[in-house]
Amino acid sequence: MTPTNLFATVPKRSERAASAPFLPMSRAEMEQLGWDQCDVILVTGDAYIDHPSFGMALVGRLLEAQGYRVGIISQPDWHSVDPFRALGKPRLYFGITAGNMDSMVNRYTADKKPRSDDAYTPNGEPNKRPDRAVSVYAQRAREAYPGTPIIIGSIEASLRRIAHYDYWSDKVRKSVLTESKADLLIFGNAERALVDMTKRLDAGESIKDIKDLRGTAFMVPLGWMPSEEWGVHNSTRVDIPGRIDPHPDPYAMAKEDKKECASENAAPEPEVKPIRIMTREERQAMAKEKHNRTVVRLPSYDVVKDDPVMYAHASRVFHLESNPGNARALVQQHGDRDVWMNPPPLPLAMDEMDNVYDLNYARAPHPSYGDANIPAWEMIRFSVNIMRGCFGGCTFCSITEHEGRIIQSRSEPSILREIEHIRDKTKGFTGIISDLGGPTANMYRLTCKSKEIEETCRRLSCVYPSICVNLNTNHNPLTKLYRKARAIPGVKKILIQSGLRYDLAVRSPEYVKELVTHHVGGLLKIAPEHTETNVLSKMMKPGIGAYEEFRAMFEKYSIEAGKKQYLIPYFIAAHPGTTDEDMLNLALWLKKNNFRLDQVQTFMPTPMAMASAMYHSRRNPLHKVTEDSEVVETPRNQKQRTAHKAFLRYYDPKNWPILRDALRRMGRGDLIGTGERHLIPPYVQGEENFKVSQGKRAMPMLAPGAGKRGGQGLPLPGRGGKPNALTGSMTARATVETKSRPSILDTIKVKKAAPAPAKQGGRPAAGAKAGPAPRGRK
Repeated sequence: MTPTNLFATVPKRSERAASAPFLPMSRAEMEQLGWDQCDVILVTGDAYIDHPSFGMALVGRLLEAQGYRVGIISQPDWHSVDPFRALGKPRLYFGITAGNMDSMVNRYTADKKPRSDDAYTPNGEPNKRPDRAVSVYAQRAREAYPGTPIIIGSIEASLRRIAHYDYWSDKVRKSVLTESKADLLIFGNAERALVDMTKRLDAGESIKDIKDLRGTAFMVPLGWMPSEEWGVHNSTRVDIPGRIDPHPDPYAMAKEDKKECASENAAPEPEVKPIRIMTREERQAMAKEKHNRTVVRLPSYDVVKDDPVMYAHASRVFHLESNPGNARALVQQHGDRDVWMNPPPLPLAMDEMDNVYDLNYARAPHPSYGDANIPAWEMIRFSVNIMRGCFGGCTFCSITEHEGRIIQSRSEPSILREIEHIRDKTKGFTGIISDLGGPTANMYRLTCKSKEIEETCRRLSCVYPSICVNLNTNHNPLTKLYRKARAIPGVKKILIQSGLRYDLAVRSPEYVKELVTHHVGGLLKIAPEHTETNVLSKMMKPGIGAYEEFRAMFEKYSIEAGKKQYLIPYFIAAHPGTTDEDMLNLALWLKKNNFRLDQVQTFMPTPMAMASAMYHSRRNPLHKVTEDSEVVETPRNQKQRTAHKAFLRYYDPKNWPILRDALRRMGRGDLIGTGERHLIPPYVQGEENFKVSQGKRAMPMLAPGAGKRGGQGLPLPGRGGKPNALTGSMTARATVETKSRPSILDTIKVKKAAPAPAKQGGRPAAGAKAGPAPRGRK
């Protein structure tokens, strides 16, 4: 539990060999550097951007600092083997990654439709990577140079290391190790395992003998064990009652028949041993040693692919073994072989994080891309990553499975140096830092109060169902960082755009005031995800009351700062556990609070997430899974998923036919009408020609003639600054607020609606100008 420092054997920067301006992507660049061969070649599905926010750059610069020559093959044409030979044969191994995203998530929407662009490709061009890129790239690299070790990693490999549900093929697939034929898989934070493995390969050790690194997975013969001292904890079936045997008659004179009374689960006769008296410390050390030499056997692939209950059970066991402090090794049978997974990697210390982010990055796309626009780069070029990991444990999110629950933070000096570097060397900097954050905006330096408790904890979340009493929620270090960062000369403003964990933020009013006063650019993104307790419990998210508490603080400090600022809430449609009534309640809450969401998302099951296990199995792995455990109602058919998404955009005329059908089916036709209490209007002639803004902000749109007496059009539901008087039976609260609340739409200037066109043969209204009906701007 006390690993060697990642940079312990690395000489100081002044004593190292000169770094390459960019890691080479061609033989010509290798020749300019005087290289005849690369030690390691990294293959990635993303464009090569030499910045620590991109995995291939971080890994490449880390290995370069250790003294290795690293080349990069970016977005190769997988239809041929030739691009994989562009840099020659690597001396040590190929490192394969799909990129910063799972390739299936990158290429397809939640409706399984191909995306029209790719944010990690020059000019956003799509189709520059294959489906399941890790497996395809690994097979091509093996074909290019047989016998060269193949190491796979990144989020795609990490989340597919065991048998997993694949949403796009709608079936349980085998571990990516079996499909890619890779020699080793590195999951989670790869720095420690990668450096140790590279050094051992460089020393002449065979890749087949490297089986003791934390954070790695590999294929072994069925039943393989590291040594005879290891034991197996069998978790290949759910808890079921054993056979119930009749109690023996104490007055019977017959001799007890042990064979007949023995149950199938009974343990064999214990071996008689002399009693040894041990101290408490000795007993704890022995128990810990036994724990560390125990592997948990998961249900096999052949079982989980056909049995959803066993799949949910395997998912629960897997997630319970995720704390590096107490996780045991896992093993899962795939045919006649086993997939063996060592415990997760130990988190990096603060000085190690600093060294990783302080490496000599060019902080720019590779020059071969010229002036091409790479959307992902434009998004993060002026932002700074201050931490990694998340202890929220949201079931629909894969951050925890990949980066872990323990927060790994950088120091203040390291973060401030990067801001100065952006100011001095990043082209186009105008004085605005777009973000100081990470997976979450406000978990910086939040840790367990006790290292001993942290190493023994098996909670799936530190903040659900309530914030753990052992969690340090002090936001003072983050507040101080904000103040020092904006005091840097040349920095005009620092915005916070990472998702905010508002249930933590309300614990520190000083932080909320600092954030609202200085670091909000008018709009702040926040993710309550839903309003209904039934759904939030499946997400492991706090109740809507925590959102209301934060909203009150946000509005209070915005008024004190003399600023008009608004919250932009994010919600998920069709999450496991969501019923039609739940989505209707959410839509009524949105209308009541005058929210019109433009960008909404439908739940997408990603590999290994607990919500994906709910989606596939209809069981809840947050609790013990049995044959008769809770059934999770899950929207699966496309019609229901479309209706749930339509509820989030109830104001869009394109969704009105879908919602009318859904409301009548639910027996809630009373919500169809033109009054304030109604959700959507009845059919309006010409409504199919209505248009709604497709930009980042929702725009208030009127039907032709809306608001005019005698006009044929109807106003969109919920228009106006005052809350709507909704029916109390279906709202999230028992009463309706009477206090008017500003709408985000008040900040957007919209052209006045043109008067209704005169009927054929009639005269236009006095003062009316001819022209088309008004449209909302993006």
